[in-house]
Amino acid sequence: MKKNILKVARVIRSKNAGPYELTLDIMFKRPRDFEMFRKRRLITGAKIARLYGVPVSHILKVVWFEPSHAVKITMKRWIPSGATGESDVYGAQQHAPLLNLSF
Repeated sequence: MKKNILKVARVIRSKNAGPYELTLDIMFKRPRDFEMFRKRRLITGAKIARLYGVPVSHILKVVWFEPSHAVKITMKRWIPSGATGESDVYGAQQHAPLLNLSF
């Protein structure tokens, strides 16, 4: 039976990384969960691309940050921040697909 990321994550958020990129953050509740995800490669660019329905080339970085037991994903925005038709100037509402991440 698969588990949902909400079982192990303390924080799941998104934010701008400039006008053309988004940063997605997952901060884990416990160091052992962080280590398990990192060692087993449970979060990859390909998995994030599938969740967001974008080409894997749009996932620019997946960085594991040990001091805060977090993974940071940087991806291209599909519409630049503030452009016509863009609905989330700060990128703060783009984390929702991560809530469906299972392992």
